[in-house]
Amino acid sequence: MESLHPGDDKRALRRLLRRKRQALSQHEQHMAAQKLCQRLKTLPEIRRARRLSVYLPVKGEIDPTPLIPWLRQRNVALYLPVLRPFSTNQLWFVAYRPDTPMVKNRFGIDEPDAQFSAQRRNRLPAWALDTLIVPLVGFDANANRMGMGGGFYDRSLAFMHRPGPSPTLIGVAHACQQVASLPVEPWDVPLQAVVSDQGTVRR
Repeated sequence: MESLHPGDDKRALRRLLRRKRQALSQHEQHMAAQKLCQRLKTLPEIRRARRLSVYLPVKGEIDPTPLIPWLRQRNVALYLPVLRPFSTNQLWFVAYRPDTPMVKNRFGIDEPDAQFSAQRRNRLPAWALDTLIVPLVGFDANANRMGMGGGFYDRSLAFMHRPGPSPTLIGVAHACQQVASLPVEPWDVPLQAVVSDQGTVRR
């Protein structure tokens, strides 16, 4: 398990952890996704969610999408994070249904197209979601999260530092992305838990 000391280069650790997850074979990725989704199904936060945000994986991120048919059977309304136009590194949360028209964004990630996303009835403010399943690059035993470095989730969820309604945040990752400890920045939005293919850690 890698240890991150205050003087270490966060960018170097981020590169190392991204390489680790991208080195997993397709079979390893598939097996990890199945194990992850079995664990997610047992979480009370997932079982009681009625409005839930999930993500579509890229670049070795663990794949939460095998959970989608099970969620649809339970009549959970699903949303995807979408790059918000005309704002710096912020996300919208847009309805994800079988007929949602999709395009690739500037990072090569599939997301609902701009016309669909721009219609207010197709999106929810983040505070109105019950639960968000969020990707990460690294995590530790206290469920601290290292993201991709763009600050998309931290900016979009900054309202959670203030009193008021807020969703539950569940990070998901490959077990190989766990490190001994991560520094916590004042702007970091805390996760309630991180679920991997091998276990669950809670704050």
